[in-house]
Amino acid sequence: MHVQFVVIIAALLLTVVVMALGLLSMTGGGTTDDAASTPLMWARVGAQALTILLLVIAILSR
Repeated sequence: MHVQFVVIIAALLLTVVVMALGLLSMTGGGTTDDAASTPLMWARVGAQALTILLLVIAILSR
């Protein structure tokens, strides 16, 4: 298995985990949601950007 493939899968899993944490914080509501929603949203956006960047690099390196 290529290292690139493993890193891309890890980035995808990171995105899913951060998204799930964001959903869990929203279901909790109250102060938990107020404190965690924005940082988790930015973490998700960053993880998605990393995943897309890794995919583009993998496609261009072929």
